[in-house]
Amino acid sequence: MATNNSNVLKGGEFLVKESSYKDIFIPEDFTEEQKMIAQSCHDFLAQEVWPVLDRIDDKEEGLMVKIMDKAAELGLLGLNIPEQYGGFEKDFVTGMLSTESVGAGNSFAVTIAAHTGIGTLPILYYGNEEQKKKYLPKLASGEWKASYCLTEPGSGSDANSGKTKATLSSDGKYYLINGQKMWITNAGFADVFIVFAKIDNDKNLSAFIVEKTFGGITLNPEEHKMGIKGSSTRQIFFNDCKVPVSNLLSERANGFKIAVNILNVGRIKLAAAALGGSKAIIGHAVEYANQRNQFGHPIGTYGAIQHKLGEQAILAFACESALYRATRNIEDAISGLAEKGMEKTQAILKGTEEFAVEAAIMKIFGSESLNYIVDEGVQIYGGMGYSAEGPMERAYRDSRINRIFEGTNEINRMLILDMMIKRALKGEIDLLGPAQKVAGELLSIPDMGTEDDTLFSKEKSYLKNFKKAALMVAGAAVRKLMTQLQTEQEIVMDLADMLIELYVGESLQLRVEKLFSTKGEQECALQLDMVRVWLSDSAERIYKSGRDAVYAFAEGDEQKVMLSGLRRFTKTDAFNTKNARRRIANKMLAENKYCF
Repeated sequence: MATNNSNVLKGGEFLVKESSYKDIFIPEDFTEEQKMIAQSCHDFLAQEVWPVLDRIDDKEEGLMVKIMDKAAELGLLGLNIPEQYGGFEKDFVTGMLSTESVGAGNSFAVTIAAHTGIGTLPILYYGNEEQKKKYLPKLASGEWKASYCLTEPGSGSDANSGKTKATLSSDGKYYLINGQKMWITNAGFADVFIVFAKIDNDKNLSAFIVEKTFGGITLNPEEHKMGIKGSSTRQIFFNDCKVPVSNLLSERANGFKIAVNILNVGRIKLAAAALGGSKAIIGHAVEYANQRNQFGHPIGTYGAIQHKLGEQAILAFACESALYRATRNIEDAISGLAEKGMEKTQAILKGTEEFAVEAAIMKIFGSESLNYIVDEGVQIYGGMGYSAEGPMERAYRDSRINRIFEGTNEINRMLILDMMIKRALKGEIDLLGPAQKVAGELLSIPDMGTEDDTLFSKEKSYLKNFKKAALMVAGAAVRKLMTQLQTEQEIVMDLADMLIELYVGESLQLRVEKLFSTKGEQECALQLDMVRVWLSDSAERIYKSGRDAVYAFAEGDEQKVMLSGLRRFTKTDAFNTKNARRRIANKMLAENKYCF
C-alpha cells in the first residue's frame, strides 16, 4: 500500500499542480486483509440484511437493533476505534472500504453509518480520556447505540443558528438542556446522543454527550419518509434534560467546529456508501439486461441499454478512483502529523481537514453518480423497475437523501470554492500565480508544442488545459466580483462543477495509468476506454459550466477573449464514445456482473 509521500499534493492543490501515478493509491493496491474485511461486509449484507429488507422498511420492532448487534459481533462497529477502547484500530483506508462495502445495505447502511460516524466520532476525536473510557467500549461492542442531534426546525444548512439552549444549574453540577431537534437518525433506539446547544447567549454551539437515561427526553413518532424507511428518524424534545457538566464535549462554544470537522469525515464516507450502492445497482441492471428478452433478444444486446450500462460503469469506476485517491491522501496526512508527534485523534481531524475540498467534491460526485445509476437502473428494468417487487424501486427512493445528507450538494459546491479561495488568501495554495499565467496566455499565440505520442500524453494535455479553463474563469470571476462573488451562487456552483470534473477526471486517468504500468495495455483496454469517454464528455461539461459563468459576469471584449480561451482549453480530438461504451457494457454482460 505504500505510496511515495514526498510528492503528494496538499488539499486543493490538484488545480495547480500535476500528480504522478506513482504517488497515488488505487483500489487495486488493497491488502489481502482489507479485501477480507470487505468480503465479510458483503457476506453480512447477504445473510442478515438483504433477505429482510421489507421487514426493515416496515420498521419491525427490534429488528434493526438485532442486526446492529450482529454487526457488532462481527466487529463492524469498532473498526476505527483504538484497541484500548475495545476497537480494532484499522486505518482510514480500511474504514472507508468497510463503509463502501455496507453501502448497498439500504436503510441499514444509513443506520450503521450514523452510529459509527457522527454518533461515535465526536467522542473519539473530541472526548477527554474519561469520556472515551466510558463510552467508546460500549459503542464499539454495540451495547449502546449512538445518535447525533444537530438539525432543528429552523436550522438546517445554517446549523449554528440553532435555538436549543443549555443553562448551568444553580448548584453548578448540571447543564439543563431545552430545545427541539429533528431528522435525527437512530433516535428511536439510541442510548447516547451527541447534542448541540448554545450555553446561555453564546454565539457558537457547544456539544454534549447525553444519555437517554438522563431524563427530560421525549420523542415524536417515527417520520414517514420517501426513502430509507427502515432507518429510525424522529424529532427529539429536550425539557430540562439534566446533563452532568462532565459531559460537555470539548470546550464551551466549540460545538460548531466539532460539527464542521465531523462533517468532513461524513462527506467522504457518504461517497463511499454511495459507491457501494452504485456497484450493487449496476450488478442488478446487468443481470436483468441479460435475462429480459424483447423482440427475440436479451435487452442487453441493444445499443440504448448498452449506453446506459457503459455510463453507469464509467461513473462508478471514476468515483472509486477519486474516492481512494483522496482517502489515501488523508491517511498519509494523518500518518505524517502523527510521526511529528501530534496526538492520533488530532492528527485524524487535521488530516481530514486538510482534504476538506476533496471530501466535499466526493460527497457531491458520489451522491450524484448514484442518482444517475439508480435512475437508469429503473429505466433498464422498465415496468419492473417501478414495481416494489424488484430491487430498483427501493434503491431509487433510498438514494435521493444522499444529495441532502451531510450538507446539501448546493452548500458543498459553495464550500469547495470558498475553501479554495480562503486557502489561497492564507498562502496555503498558490492560485494567483497560475491564474495570472493563464490570463497572459489568452493574449498570446497558442503554443502548438511538439507532438508527443507516448501513452496518456494526449489525456494529460487535455487535463492540463481543463485546469487552465478553470483557473481562467475562476481568476476572472474573483477579480471582477471580489467579495460579491459569494452572493453569486450560480457562478460559484459553475466553478465548483469545473473543479469536480477536474479532480475526478485526473483521478481516473492516474488510476488507469498506474494499472497500465503493472498490467499492460491489453489488460487495461476497457479502463482506457473509460478515461477517453470521460475526457471527451467532460470537455463539453467544463465548457458549458465555464461559458455559463462567463456570460454571467463578463461583457464585450473580455467575454469574447474568455470564450475563445474556453474553446481552446476544452478542445479534444474526435473519439467514438458509442463504441467504447458498448465495449464496456459487453464486458459486464459477458461476466453478468459489475466487473471493474
